[in-house]
Amino acid sequence: MSNHPDENEFLAQNAALVYNLSLRLVGKPADAEDLAQDALLRALKALPGFRGDSSLSTWVYRITVNTWKNRVRSEKRRGFWKTVSLNLFTGEEQDEEPAFKAPDPPLDAGLESDERAKTLQAALLELDAEERAVIVLRDVEDRPYREIASVLGVPEGTVKSRLSRARQALRHKLKDRMTVS
Repeated sequence: MSNHPDENEFLAQNAALVYNLSLRLVGKPADAEDLAQDALLRALKALPGFRGDSSLSTWVYRITVNTWKNRVRSEKRRGFWKTVSLNLFTGEEQDEEPAFKAPDPPLDAGLESDERAKTLQAALLELDAEERAVIVLRDVEDRPYREIASVLGVPEGTVKSRLSRARQALRHKLKDRMTVS
């Protein structure tokens, strides 16, 4: 008997995690759903080979981030890379609900905080792949440095220095966009 969960259990445990991470990385629900489905399929195919060297969630994060990085590289080679989704500013919605939906924001969330979140997401999408990945994993997903190092396949010290540079780049991008109330 294997220590691995069956397909349905695996999907139930990881679908929302993968979708939410994908949404933070790509910024657009339709693209996030596509990335999440691709990452989950890759993870399901590789599940029998999971050795348990890390936690299952760390392993799933690694597959999701690597799937995203492969797409970024592929799109850059084909010349289709877009840094910011215009839907963030136009407010256009998708016709369908995504299969893996992030939790709804609190009902009392004000328009100002919504605008700030959109501004932050747009600036985040302007960062390069390495910067975005480290900020999303640490500051959005609140993953420990050790896990981020495992996901990204780099030493912990590299994670810390990349995070410092990424935060500085994000602050620079936000400087002219955010207004103090």
